Amino acid sequence: MIPRLFITSGLQAGQTVNGSQAQAHYLKNVLRRAAGDAVCLFNGRDGEFAAHIADLRKAEVTFHLASQTRAQAAEPDIWLAFCLLKRDATDLVVQKATELGVSAVLPIVSGRTNVAGTNLDRLRAIATEAAEQSERLTVPALHQPQTLGALLAAWPRERTLAAAVERVAADPPGGQGGLLVGPEGGFSGGELDALHAAPFIQAVSLGPRILRAETAAIAGLALLLARSSW
Repeated sequence: MIPRLFITSGLQAGQTVNGSQAQAHYLKNVLRRAAGDAVCLFNGRDGEFAAHIADLRKAEVTFHLASQTRAQAAEPDIWLAFCLLKRDATDLVVQKATELGVSAVLPIVSGRTNVAGTNLDRLRAIATEAAEQSERLTVPALHQPQTLGALLAAWPRERTLAAAVERVAADPPGGQGGLLVGPEGGFSGGELDALHAAPFIQAVSLGPRILRAETAAIAGLALLLARSSW
């Protein structure tokens, strides 16, 4: 299988670009690749290109680009806002949200969130690897953690935010928008009041069962994306 790698450089047929030290290690020591072997490169802007390894050393790698294999194309514009979970669950949510196609991930700290922060560099690496594996042309934007109040204050008023709330009857909306998933203990009464007062919030059901927070994020995104118009 041809390795597929995300890089930040601009991509154009015929040019040579540098990869990262981590990519050099991955290609040389994990995949056992060498100069001349094929790779695919994408950067989220210029589409995807066939390329080969021009030079591979312990901490350095360069690629020579051949032809474009896929042009940059429109993708869903769905944002995921979710209250931070324990490390493994948060990692899972970021990985699966990337695979499903979200364009932005917004970690939230609410009154009942049991985790105060997270390692954004690790989450970016997880999102990048998931984009490479799933053959996306972009890596979702990953925002700094913020409070629920800050999220609601800054949320674009024209963008519907579907809030997964237990025991409501409404289905997730179609079109572009976002999904909000609370912590394991659910939103507090005051937080629910703030959600109901926001005109851009739509409380939605994810089905008859009470889901774990990471399950709710994945299931909710699948429903929103199935109804989106992209």
